[in-house]
Amino acid sequence: MKRAVSSKIEFAPDFVWGCATSAYQIEGSPLADGAGPSIWHRFCHTPGMVRDGDTGDVACDHYRRYREDVELMRQLGLRAYRFSTSWGRIQPLGRGRVNQAGLDFYDRLIDALLEAHIEPMVTLYHWDLPAALDNLGGWLNPDIAKRFADYAAIMFRRLDDRVKMWVTLNEPWVVTDGGYLHGVLAPGHRNRFAAPIATHHLLRAHGETVQAYRSEGKHRIGIVVNLEPKHRATDEQSDGDAVTHADAYMNRQYLDPIFFGRYPEELNEIFGEAWPRWPPKDLELIKQTIDFLGINYYTRSVVRFSAQASPLRAEPVHQKRATYTETGWEVFPQGLTETLLRIKERYGNPPLYVTENGAAFFDPPTVHDGRVADPLRVDYLRGHIAAIHAAIEAGVDLRGYFVWSLLDNFEWSHGYSKRFGIVHVDFETQQRTPKDSARLYAGVIGSNGRALNEPAEQC
Repeated sequence: MKRAVSSKIEFAPDFVWGCATSAYQIEGSPLADGAGPSIWHRFCHTPGMVRDGDTGDVACDHYRRYREDVELMRQLGLRAYRFSTSWGRIQPLGRGRVNQAGLDFYDRLIDALLEAHIEPMVTLYHWDLPAALDNLGGWLNPDIAKRFADYAAIMFRRLDDRVKMWVTLNEPWVVTDGGYLHGVLAPGHRNRFAAPIATHHLLRAHGETVQAYRSEGKHRIGIVVNLEPKHRATDEQSDGDAVTHADAYMNRQYLDPIFFGRYPEELNEIFGEAWPRWPPKDLELIKQTIDFLGINYYTRSVVRFSAQASPLRAEPVHQKRATYTETGWEVFPQGLTETLLRIKERYGNPPLYVTENGAAFFDPPTVHDGRVADPLRVDYLRGHIAAIHAAIEAGVDLRGYFVWSLLDNFEWSHGYSKRFGIVHVDFETQQRTPKDSARLYAGVIGSNGRALNEPAEQC
């Protein structure tokens, strides 16, 4: 393929190029050295919940192989690494006693990153709630906001001397939609009344934690949300209403409270009697000033009205002649530009990072002559990096880009069947092999994007 990018691409010298992972997806050893089980450990060990009965018990064995992985990051030229800390490693019961061995692990990881001149971005919650807290109601228990802030403060006191970028929550929409409304993710609830409560307590926890950071920390803190442009399937009014509901539910449910101190009015229409009336003091707590916003972008959604699709009354429409990933997501890089521009226009152009962007495609199951060819992922990254450049050219204050993911890993309810990594992992031997997409990304980092101005086969 000899397609070249049409306009010259070059990023600022201080643009942050990184990769992202999460604790349960790569670390393995979930109960090692005094750690407590999480809801994902329990979910995986419940028959029928995860494809092929897979678990994160070993995953990528990063808990023991982190130095090897940091060296791999250094070879790729990464300038930053976004990872999450496991709450249960730090507080096995989610409260009270601190597990020193868990803190020591993240201490060592951060020191190794800094020695390799890689800036850590630490996410405090990437879905692995301590099981002991879930026994007390999890995100349905109002007390959890304070519990989370207490855990965060432990991390700030230990690591803020070296960590300059903190994230409170990763994708709270997925936590509630998958874990409390549809039951396909841990903790596996299916309850229309539970989802809004979980949403609210997640946001209260975010607010409490930002307040705690203002007391304990010296650098920057934000939140990460997953966003999708919602496009109407037809010009019918019903499809327009479906788009409005889908957009409020996914794209505005978490950002409007943080930036405006209110929930979208459409949520009351979507949830009906299941939507509570929240006290103004809660919304004041949620509306904390953040230092940056992280955006996870994978696809867009074309929707149409469907009376059977509860609670949104909106369903996605498959697009003909479009490329789809192994997870059934349309490849639509222009939607990333659209998403970033919308944040600029609606929320006043806050400092942004694309904190996850990537794709699962079929990769060869074995390495051939030391190479893993993944041309679809290479093309995906080329298109989406061009899309963020277009957003910057249009005035978006975008400061960095993180590929999801560094490694093939445990992909939640998909188990190990979906590979997102730019580095291939043989899960039998734990051998790591950079794919062609890793080589492309290393070239992009080393040239600050200029490599994308060359024909594809030269990158």
